[in-house]
Amino acid sequence: MKKNRRERLREALRLYAVTDRHWLGERKLSEVVRESLEGGVTFLQLREKTLEEEKFYEEAVELQAMAKEYGVPFVVNDNVEIALRMNADGVHVGQSDMEAGDVRALIGPDKILGVSAQTVEQAVLAERRGADYLGVGAVFPTGSKDDAVEVSRETLAAICRAVSIPVIAIGGITRDNVAELKGSGIVGIAVISAIYAQADIRRAAEELAARVRDLD
Repeated sequence: MKKNRRERLREALRLYAVTDRHWLGERKLSEVVRESLEGGVTFLQLREKTLEEEKFYEEAVELQAMAKEYGVPFVVNDNVEIALRMNADGVHVGQSDMEAGDVRALIGPDKILGVSAQTVEQAVLAERRGADYLGVGAVFPTGSKDDAVEVSRETLAAICRAVSIPVIAIGGITRDNVAELKGSGIVGIAVISAIYAQADIRRAAEELAARVRDLD
């Protein structure tokens, strides 16, 4: 990844929102995502574990168009096939998903590839195999992912030191504890419920965006 592109990515990773329809109620996903973008979300990941494939595709196309309105990168979680089909900006994979090198071979050199990591070894290997950024966590206890493994502050900092690509923290981050991550080396945070489970989604995003700026 060229230097100027990497710098743009670092800036875009400041406030990374991961969608989750668990808290939608009567609302549409597109509605709450737009509110989060208006509040200052800088990167958007579509995460769907149970949606039928064609519905997933239609939703991905709609959200990517919306993300483009706000100049925000859009990536698909896990589903490389859909990411390629609808020409997403990139894809994010976990340790139990397709191996990073295989994903890079499929998506080519220009798409964004994010990889989840919990150890220094995983992080270094992901960078070597083509990852553009790492999502590290869970840095706090979280109920958003049943299989989340907690990562200590020491490990988070060690990962940031071990790689040259940007690192974002994920897992249990809220407006009240985000300041605890200051000095760890991360470039931003990824959140789910801290935005999408809140009554006022736009305000939740605004408050998190302000707190992330204080991490520098």
